[in-house]
Amino acid sequence: MDFKDYYQTLGIAKSASAKEIKQAYRKLARKHHPDVNPGDTTSESRFKDITEAYEVLGNAETRRKYDELGANWRMYEQAPGGPAGGASPFGSGWPFGDGRWTVNMGGSEARAGQAGDPFSDFFHTFFGGAQEPPRRRAPRNKGRDVEQPIELTLEDALHGVQRRFSIATRGQARTVDVKIPPGVSDGSRVRIAGEGEAGVGGAAAGDVFLRVRVTEHPSFRREGRDLYTPVDVSLTTAVLGGTVEVPTLDGPTLTLKIPPATQPGQVFRLKGQGMPGVRSRGERGALYATVSIEVPRRLSDEQRKHYDALAELERPSESGRKKRRARSNA
Repeated sequence: MDFKDYYQTLGIAKSASAKEIKQAYRKLARKHHPDVNPGDTTSESRFKDITEAYEVLGNAETRRKYDELGANWRMYEQAPGGPAGGASPFGSGWPFGDGRWTVNMGGSEARAGQAGDPFSDFFHTFFGGAQEPPRRRAPRNKGRDVEQPIELTLEDALHGVQRRFSIATRGQARTVDVKIPPGVSDGSRVRIAGEGEAGVGGAAAGDVFLRVRVTEHPSFRREGRDLYTPVDVSLTTAVLGGTVEVPTLDGPTLTLKIPPATQPGQVFRLKGQGMPGVRSRGERGALYATVSIEVPRRLSDEQRKHYDALAELERPSESGRKKRRARSNA
C-alpha cells in the first residue's frame, strides 16, 4: 500500500492554513465535479482523490495524525507486519481498522470495499476507524458564477434603468428582471445574487455579474462623477459679455453668464449637474462647460462695415505697439 500525499493532491504546502486548505478543495472540487464533467472518468477519479484529501486535512485532529503518520511512514513500512500486517506507527493506543463504515454520497450509500466506495485502502486503513460507523455528507459546493455584458447609454447610467435578461445556465434559459442603479460607470459590475449556476449538495446558487459598458455620448464626456461639454460662444458675447444656453444630460438647458473678455478654452463649473455616485445617496458631480469661440463664416455688408470700423480702431493701437517695440530694441 502506497503513502497518499494529500497536500500534493490539493496542491498546497504542508504549512497551509485551514482557510487555504478549504479554498484549494473548493476550487478543485468545482473543476472536477462529476456534474460538471459528465462521463469523464479521469475527472471522477480526481474528484474522489480531492474529496479524500479534504476529509483528512480539513479536520484538525485527522490532519495532526496524518502529519504524524507521514513522519513515521518509512519506519512503519520496514516494521514487521508493515502496512498489510496492521502494525501501527502510533502504537496500540491509536485505532485503525478494516474501514467498514458508511459513506453518504448524495443519496446513495457505499461501504468500504464495495463498488462505489469513494475512498482508498490507505484512507480506510488509517482514517476510516472501526468503532462507530460515521456518516459523511456529500460535498456542498456553491454554484458557479456567471458573467454577462450589458450596454448602457450615459442617460441610463445617470438615471438608472430596469432591464430584462435571458440567462442560460446548464442548458436552461430563464428571464430575470434587473434594476441597474444610477451612477454605474463603464467597466463596473452589477451583482445579481443567487441567479447563477445551481449549487451542489444543497449549497447556495452562484451569482450573475453584469459587466457594464457605457457607450460614448456625442455631447458629453465623463470623468468620474463629473461631466464635460463644449459650449459655443459668439465672438461679440465673448468680448462684451452676455449669456449662453448650456445643454445638460437631464434635458433642459441652463443659462450661463459669460463675463466680458472671456477667452477660448475658458471653463465654467456648474455644480450638481454631473453624475451621481452609486453610493453617494443622490449627490451629483459637476458639469464643466468649456468655451468655444464662434467666428462668423460669412458677414453681411452691415456686419463687415462694423468689423472694418473695429479694425480701424485697432490699427493705431497696433502702430503704437510697433513703435514701442522699436524703441525698446534700440
